[in-house]
Amino acid sequence: MAITESNKLPRILVAGCGKLGGNIASLLIDQAEVFGLRRTPDRVPDGVQPLGADLMEADQVNAVIPSRLDAVIYCLTPSSYDEQGYRDAYVTGLINLLASLSGQAVQRLVFISSTSVYAQDDDAWVDESSPTEPERASGQAILAGERTALESGFPATIVRFSGIYGPSRRRFLEAVVAGNMDPASPGPFSNRIHEADAAAIVAHLINKSLVGEPVEDCYVASDCEPVRLDEVVHWVQEQLPCAAPKADARKGGRAGSKRCSNQRLLDSGYRFRYPDFRAGYLEMITGRP
Repeated sequence: MAITESNKLPRILVAGCGKLGGNIASLLIDQAEVFGLRRTPDRVPDGVQPLGADLMEADQVNAVIPSRLDAVIYCLTPSSYDEQGYRDAYVTGLINLLASLSGQAVQRLVFISSTSVYAQDDDAWVDESSPTEPERASGQAILAGERTALESGFPATIVRFSGIYGPSRRRFLEAVVAGNMDPASPGPFSNRIHEADAAAIVAHLINKSLVGEPVEDCYVASDCEPVRLDEVVHWVQEQLPCAAPKADARKGGRAGSKRCSNQRLLDSGYRFRYPDFRAGYLEMITGRP
């Protein structure tokens, strides 16, 4: 689908053009004028116009934000994984960005969030209407960022990703191979999404929005098969040689036990390249040195 019918390319800003943001930006450059903002602009992907600024510094942001933006994607990760780091990444940086966009007619603001806003730990299904009552400070900061985006005055969409994995995010796979995973059975339900799908989902929603198709204010972005953690570990162990689990191997998950429903995303027309963990991990295993 073309992003616009006119000869004028839409102007899109990816604020936080790191690993995921850079992948999103790269998917959009053939049909839009894309700007990538990060503290190290020399690491913005080819074809994306680099903008150098620290989103924690309002003056720096004001100095570089382009005019006449049609869409903005906010995709920041914490510089430190403590309460202040999460607050800075998901709230302070967004507030600074929104201030710099004052007076612009942005058609869509996409805020990259996480399923960590759900605290459910009873194997329940969760979707966009489920209660969000995170117990951890990290989830609370992310939820505060969601509210900031939705109250920004711009049409906003929240995308809640489950655990992102892929060729550049191999930590879980390598942990199983090294014997550092030994979950109890039955393990907690786990949810994940391949990094290629994560980027393509955001591009899909931006495309829909900029051609005037309806876009909801929130989507759960997870693949089509929530699965118990021990099942994933055992499957990996069947595919390639793995060390025996170590005495101090991790026994459980870090995100409770819930099953994320992606039905709203499927209803939007998105189709997954990697609909389950087997499709994604098998490709990674096949290409493993």
